[in-house]
Amino acid sequence: MGLCVSKEKHAKPNGNHHHQTPIQYTMSPGYAAQLVAAPPPPPAPAKTILGKAYEDVTVQYRLGKELGRGQFGVTYLCTEIATGQQLACKSISKKKLVTRSDKEDMRREIQIMQHLSGQPNIVEFKGAYEDKHSVHLVMELCAGGELFDRIIANGHYTESAAAAICRSIVGVVQICHFMGVMHRDLKPENFLLSDKGDNALLKATDFGLSVFIEEGKTYKDVVGSAYYVAPEVLRRKYGKEVDIWSAGVMLYILLSGVPPFWGDSERAIFDAVLRGNVDFETKPWPSISQSAKDLVRRMLTHDPKKRITAAQVLEHPWIKEGGEASDKPIDSAVLSRMKQFRAMNKLKKLALKVIAENLSAEEIHGLKAMFTNMDTDKSGTITYEELKAGLARLGSKLTETEVRQLMDAADVDGNGTIDYIEFITATMHRHRLEREENLYKAFQYFDKDNSGFITRDELETGMQEHGMGDPATIKEIIAEVDSDNDGRINYEEFCTMMRSGNQNQAKL
Repeated sequence: MGLCVSKEKHAKPNGNHHHQTPIQYTMSPGYAAQLVAAPPPPPAPAKTILGKAYEDVTVQYRLGKELGRGQFGVTYLCTEIATGQQLACKSISKKKLVTRSDKEDMRREIQIMQHLSGQPNIVEFKGAYEDKHSVHLVMELCAGGELFDRIIANGHYTESAAAAICRSIVGVVQICHFMGVMHRDLKPENFLLSDKGDNALLKATDFGLSVFIEEGKTYKDVVGSAYYVAPEVLRRKYGKEVDIWSAGVMLYILLSGVPPFWGDSERAIFDAVLRGNVDFETKPWPSISQSAKDLVRRMLTHDPKKRITAAQVLEHPWIKEGGEASDKPIDSAVLSRMKQFRAMNKLKKLALKVIAENLSAEEIHGLKAMFTNMDTDKSGTITYEELKAGLARLGSKLTETEVRQLMDAADVDGNGTIDYIEFITATMHRHRLEREENLYKAFQYFDKDNSGFITRDELETGMQEHGMGDPATIKEIIAEVDSDNDGRINYEEFCTMMRSGNQNQAKL
């Protein structure tokens, strides 16, 4: 389920835009007098992240079921006790905010959310609370789920619908840039719908990688998600134009169902981005209008100085309301390709974990020693700092960003640390994965009744055991892998999935 965050009066994306009033910075003399007379607030504990006294979020809000997990935080459904309004609360464990820069990033995310709050297509921010263990960000709940999932569920759409969606996405980019913010992580997962209705507003969320734009400054840190990252980010010299590139990648996916730059690994995707060859030849591109292709080309222009700006995108004849985008339905194959790309093989990730759990002691002896040596506090998990230090001791020349990417790739459950099984999963060699007996073990794990097929129910059971089962995901996975469309996965289909790169799958 998607969620939005609500903003205070300057908040982080995911926001309710109803009845917003601008913040008033003036105050009446009477109120000023009350302030003077009021007792001073309690001093903040010495090392708070937010620089203010601890507050118990549960005084004002009741936290409910878990809605999702990210690298640092868990998001819960949350109800405002006074009004009964349903919101979302992202709770970040302070144990995961290890370095000074982690804490600065957290503070900046809150500032940016507050700054942007109140804009119709940005999630609304309600407030930030800190207690001894966590920082809690309360924001608007976007109950309509992720944008691309809605498109897929609708089952049909047109160029003009794609133009309207792109208009909202680039509108967010324009607002951010106008207000001095570079998002740096625009991707489909970060666009949610305000509610389940047909007229739901699109809301941008997750400003965790966003920064305030400093005039004349060149940015160098490699951030973002592989498919959507601009070439100049990989060259470590970039500015706000990166957001237009990411929006251009999203538009390409909206029109074709797959990203323009492909690869079986992050490195291969980066290489494709740097080469910059965009395919407009294969289906469905011959049937897409020239005007749409023109806009995609301008947004995916390699030279950021020549790339179209947000304001220019919104003036493009294809994207303007009542413009050149046609109402002719886009080929239904685009939606199935998009669905396959979206699923991104959650089953494959889970099967890797199963294989890791079943490897023999001899096969993982060296890896076990490596894990033990990195786990310096003997907690049974490796933190980012332990991984970085451990790699440095091995003479690794990985940059901070590369270590972070390795950490993210290994952290299957998204809790910010790597446990033993996750470490083995991430580091075991690929030939071990492809060995027949390992694949068969993983298949048998799901095939509970030894029928030679993985059924819906068996897949659901296996996924729920690992905390990754919801009916929509399971349906998606079976549809993605079940090449003969009999509603179940046989061993051959399972092996094909495990051995293939995502590109082949999405282009089925």
